[in-house]
Amino acid sequence: MKSSLPIVVRSTEIDVNGHVNNAKYLEYLEWGREEWYEQCGLDYETFENMGIQTVTVNINVNYRRECKQGEALIVTCQPEKMGRSSYVLKQEVLDEHGEVRADALVTSVTMDHSTRKSREVPDALRKFF
Repeated sequence: MKSSLPIVVRSTEIDVNGHVNNAKYLEYLEWGREEWYEQCGLDYETFENMGIQTVTVNINVNYRRECKQGEALIVTCQPEKMGRSSYVLKQEVLDEHGEVRADALVTSVTMDHSTRKSREVPDALRKFF
């Protein structure tokens, strides 16, 4: 399943170079992942009830083209790869014409809430891959 989250670039997201600051893209990507989890029915409470948390352990971002204030963007998120206790989500930040402004591969690990150690990805999440 692929999710899409529309956003608009705000003035507070612009740096001294007049475009979106690189760190703000990480926020955009996080918002996009949260949208994906929610569309899958896997919000924080659901994970808590399963006794797990997900922890981002790696993000590889390619900044393709700058974004400026007022631009309408879409942040997408979709499954890419599944491991035993980790998984990768592919994300893109697109402009209103579908041009990729940034893309990323985000690796997360499923962690046991009480032991704070990695554990196998539950079927409730695995089924979306």
